[in-house]
Amino acid sequence: MIPGYEKIVEERILQAQANGAFDNLEGSGEPIRYEDETGIPEDLRLAYKILKNAGCVPPELETSREIRQTEDLLKNETETEETYRLMKKLNVLMRRRKMETPAFESLAVREEYQARLLSRIKKP
Repeated sequence: MIPGYEKIVEERILQAQANGAFDNLEGSGEPIRYEDETGIPEDLRLAYKILKNAGCVPPELETSREIRQTEDLLKNETETEETYRLMKKLNVLMRRRKMETPAFESLAVREEYQARLLSRIKKP
């Protein structure tokens, strides 16, 4: 930083604090929430974070959300015709997710394998 510039910046921050500019900020007083990014390939994390901050969701995650919602609806459905319609929709969504990112499926398998492996290691 340019010498002397730090002092100006610090003075403006202190002045803004005194004027109450930092009072009532969103999330003030709450603990910082860290996101679990272990399921996202390292080379895609920055791109996904940018998309998320822009309000966009990657297609495979949007499809996964739709699948979960459809599964929840299917669990509570009692009508045969609606159950059949939801099952067809679920099959289409599953095929779409598989086509969007075949690596996404293998990632889920690796996570399941890792969980099983860790559970065996932790047992005495």
